[in-house]
Amino acid sequence: MTKYMKQPKRKIFTMPPRKPIYEGKAKQLFEGPEAGTLIQHFKDDATAFNNLKKGTINGKGVVNNRISEYLMVRLQEIGIPTHFIKSLNMREQLIKAVQIVPIEVIVRNYAAGSFAKRFGVKEGKALGHPLIEYCYKNDPLGDPFITEEHAFAFGWASPTEIDEIRMYAFRINDFLSGLFMGIGIRLVDFKLEFGRLLENDREQIVLADEISPDTCRLWDAKTGHKLDKDRFRQDLGGVEDAYREVARRLGVLSQEAENGSYVIQVNTKPAKTKAAKKKKK
Repeated sequence: MTKYMKQPKRKIFTMPPRKPIYEGKAKQLFEGPEAGTLIQHFKDDATAFNNLKKGTINGKGVVNNRISEYLMVRLQEIGIPTHFIKSLNMREQLIKAVQIVPIEVIVRNYAAGSFAKRFGVKEGKALGHPLIEYCYKNDPLGDPFITEEHAFAFGWASPTEIDEIRMYAFRINDFLSGLFMGIGIRLVDFKLEFGRLLENDREQIVLADEISPDTCRLWDAKTGHKLDKDRFRQDLGGVEDAYREVARRLGVLSQEAENGSYVIQVNTKPAKTKAAKKKKK
């Protein structure tokens, strides 16, 4: 008679009521415990092709939270300012509230995806040096590619801000390329977002959003096996395993994330006041 392994019991944590601020494709933002802070909640939702393809990657939010936390902390250690403050739980982190610069910064080390198609080159071709592209963050317009001059003309970012963003992007690429190659992963390309942080009467550009297999193309250095969201985009299968493999190699995969036994239910309903309770009676 075949014996079946007993599945681990899932831990369910219900968060107290809190005010939702924004919900995107992969994350939710809630009001933080102190002024100038937000709680960033990582979801399992997955989208591709400007929201035309939708799905769920089980445990993605937990894994991406851990990976992004680890990479943000490592980048802070080399002097890159970020919005990250601290981890709160398996799916959430406390971050500084910033004004997002409406520009996606794409750093490319190898030709892949739409870039390879645009220029008619084979996917995986090494570029002569890292290349930066910019997109205007606007879903209805399909996040069009822009130049630095567009950013200046439309007032999305100043020349000084773009200089800072470009400098940070190259430094981040240098550091992450070495870090990932050290664990046998090639950093093909990745997307960054930056924000303006007003602190001590001084405004500065800081790294925001996340860094994870959702925002990076990561290939096994030996086999070329894809370990990122392209597995979802291209219906390659094994998406959950690929994300966990990245976390495993980085050394941030906990036992709870491994077996998917951690669930957080977010209660966005406002707490009932005493006056409301009396009225109901």
